[in-house]
Amino acid sequence: MLVEREAESCYLGQFIPLQYHHNMLMDANRMDNFKAAIQRHVFEGARVLELGGGTGVLSWFAAQSASKVYCVEFNPDMVTEARRLLSMNHHGDRVEVIHADAFEYLPPEPVDFVICEMIHVAMLREKQVEVIENFKHRYADKFPGVKMPVFIPEAILMAVQPLQQRYDFSGYQAPIIQFQLGGVFTADTLELGQPALYKVIDFCEPNDLWVHWEGDMLIEQSGKLSALRFITKNVLAVVMETNSTIDWLNHYMALPLAQAIDVNAGDVIRVSFQYRTGGSIDSLQNSIQVSVNAASQHAQSHGRLSMAEA
Repeated sequence: MLVEREAESCYLGQFIPLQYHHNMLMDANRMDNFKAAIQRHVFEGARVLELGGGTGVLSWFAAQSASKVYCVEFNPDMVTEARRLLSMNHHGDRVEVIHADAFEYLPPEPVDFVICEMIHVAMLREKQVEVIENFKHRYADKFPGVKMPVFIPEAILMAVQPLQQRYDFSGYQAPIIQFQLGGVFTADTLELGQPALYKVIDFCEPNDLWVHWEGDMLIEQSGKLSALRFITKNVLAVVMETNSTIDWLNHYMALPLAQAIDVNAGDVIRVSFQYRTGGSIDSLQNSIQVSVNAASQHAQSHGRLSMAEA
């Protein structure tokens, strides 16, 4: 019987089918921001490693400046496809596509940058955090005293937001998980409060694979609390001179609550959940607990932080 990591990899992460890579290549939000961050970071002659390279496009962005890029991919079909595509593109010869497991591979020499995009909302399902933490330990053992490479993304910010979510589909009630475009208005969704930042992952620091959060959130608009929205912002590069960042925002993920709750403006809700990064969506959804306190002015600012401020 397959263990969780093996079962997950059959349809996610390193084993995303080729046809779905077209969607990623068409995602301008993802492509343009990764390209900008990689162009900003990678200097002439740099050495770069990409873990989970897929079609090789992020490695190719790096290869426009780097002298050598090691592109690691576990899916043999994608290895063949990445090599074919890179051979068609300028400086594609600077990328060496390697058929290997990202949990095991180390480059033959120190590298300046590590690109890894095994990212899902809330850092679920795909193994970004585990892959990077595992890599850091193995890299330090192989190259003692060598500075750790810069990681792209550099950090991940995660927030949660209370929603009134409509689940009426032509009269059929179906409270199911939904993925939503960030910043797009829909009449089916009412934001009942501001997002609360619940986790920051800084890849320069050691990171626990588990997420545990409990906090209070202010309800700003009366309604029926029926879902929690999970927001994930990936900080691809920090631009120090302008005190800004190059970001990639994942689609929002709205998880329905087991039971909708009537809330009033001024109420404070207590929310708690826990999950292992790389775990299933169900593992998060099943752990969610929500309770409502009476309207309380003293708790209005507790636990609140916008993703823009973060």
